[in-house]
Amino acid sequence: MKAHFEMFAGYNAWADDRLYTAMAALTEDEARADLGAFFGSVHRTLNHIMVADLIWLARLRGQPNPPFALDHILHDDREELRAARRVLDADIIRCVAAFAEAELADAITYRPITLPEPVTGTRAAILAHVFNHQTHHRG
Repeated sequence: MKAHFEMFAGYNAWADDRLYTAMAALTEDEARADLGAFFGSVHRTLNHIMVADLIWLARLRGQPNPPFALDHILHDDREELRAARRVLDADIIRCVAAFAEAELADAITYRPITLPEPVTGTRAAILAHVFNHQTHHRG
């Protein structure tokens, strides 16, 4: 199972690089136009994916949720956003690589941002959600 998640972490970095390359060709108005997506624009959606990844990484590492709303804009400048995405993708790859195979079955309890009660899931289930969430929004 670990190899499966390592493959997804690498795929995620590859897909993000392609996506950010495509975004670089957009004008500022195009990148920020409300397209009716969950978070409106391409720019806001890419910030949301990063926010969610940071929240999930903290949970996977047993840390408290970062103090972000799901629509928080981490980087208003698109080049800064792209540079931060590259750093975060490398961190995701390192995080997944650091887990022993047996740790993927570990239960993790966390407090969701949108629910009042704690939730428990395995590290493997959380990683599956992380990579599915990214793919969902990149689509």
